[in-house]
Amino acid sequence: MASKVPVDVGLIYEGERIRKNQMYVDLAGPKSFGAELVRVVPMDEIDDGKVFLEGPDIGDMEEGKAYPFGILLEVGGKSMEEDLEGVLERRIHEFSNFIQGYMHLNSRDIIWCRVSKDAAKKGLTLKHVGQVLIDLFKSEWPMIEKMQVKIYTDPEATTKFREAAREVYEKRDSRLRGLRDEDVDVFYGCALCQSFAPQHLCTITPSRTSSCGSISWFEGRAAAKIDPNGPIFEIPKGELIDEVKGEYSGPNEVTHEKSGGTVDRVYLHSIFNYPHTSCGCFEAIGFYIPEVDGIGVVHRDHRGTTPFGIPFSTMAGQVGGGVQSDGFVGMAIEYLRSPKMLQADGGWNRIVWLPKSLKERVLDAIPEELRDKIATEEEAVDLESLKEFLKKVDHPVVSRWETEAAEEKEVETAPSVPAEGGQPVMEAPEIQAQVQGIPLPGSNVTIIFKNAKIYAEKVIITRKGKN
Repeated sequence: MASKVPVDVGLIYEGERIRKNQMYVDLAGPKSFGAELVRVVPMDEIDDGKVFLEGPDIGDMEEGKAYPFGILLEVGGKSMEEDLEGVLERRIHEFSNFIQGYMHLNSRDIIWCRVSKDAAKKGLTLKHVGQVLIDLFKSEWPMIEKMQVKIYTDPEATTKFREAAREVYEKRDSRLRGLRDEDVDVFYGCALCQSFAPQHLCTITPSRTSSCGSISWFEGRAAAKIDPNGPIFEIPKGELIDEVKGEYSGPNEVTHEKSGGTVDRVYLHSIFNYPHTSCGCFEAIGFYIPEVDGIGVVHRDHRGTTPFGIPFSTMAGQVGGGVQSDGFVGMAIEYLRSPKMLQADGGWNRIVWLPKSLKERVLDAIPEELRDKIATEEEAVDLESLKEFLKKVDHPVVSRWETEAAEEKEVETAPSVPAEGGQPVMEAPEIQAQVQGIPLPGSNVTIIFKNAKIYAEKVIITRKGKN
């Protein structure tokens, strides 16, 4: 393979990051669009080993620009079956990153690829990329008897391909919607992203598709069947610890092992305390908004900001990397259709904000009585306007505010603080106070007062829980 390609190819490059100052061009990503797809097709429809390109190749592209990018892998073999398509598709991410100077992120229709200046200078082409994928896929799976690759960089052709790919994604996802976690005896784990996030392990269940959206429970089953020792494998359910939060001893034990002992517990269906870890390929982020005691969800395609005033990209930088961020979780868009979606936290009754395009995409999954009560960027641009909107439409979280207000108890203390010589109601060498409402996932912001003395006319003790 090395003789065919002008750059090195190997596992050593899997974690390579190409920064902006090293970039020659972007393919798809946030400034353009694209998709990737694997289809099992009859062998007589495949011109084995061929790579077809519709649109400009790397050498014809202008440095510093972003271009549309679609890639279709068509495979055939006597033992190939449709269930394997999503499994093979996810491996595009892994094998693409074997190519020196070529970076691949995400999956499906949110892919983002980048070519380095050095690779472009050495003469790397997209046809080379396609040839590498053919060689690696065939060497990994001998059951692939024939394979061809079609690559699209022409805007019109890429748009047409992306729409066709989305129809396939929807067909795959819809198969799982009637199955629940309690209906199966085993879950699946995916460690494909550990080269980028060593602490991360995706637990895939009928009610929780992989965070990247590309591996469902059915596809996890197919992957583990053909390659039991591969990066997608069985996870015993073990003991059911908490049905509502979605905590099982099996995923806890396997996640502890695969994360190098850094993650001990995982709640599959809660955003709080021990949320599922995130790598960086997630399609969307769920985030807690303490000012309204509700949850927002923002997806990768949203170009604006969240009610916190920060965009998806900023939030993603804090949530990813395999950390558990209390109040934040990466997720697949398909998870919003799950009957167990954040069920421990109230499910749809707790969702208060979605970008308009995401809301329209999953509108049929939102209970009808809530559809007009969930704000978008058109109704709420900041925390204050969000709160006013929720009050106006009487969103279910408003009743939580009223309950919490009723639970406040006032405790009378010293009536006033004398100008001089007054006695403090509290005195301590050190007091720590957490700051609420600052969107810094993975971090707890704490103010520490040294040798503190507190004077107050009254002390109000409030019991307020986020769960």
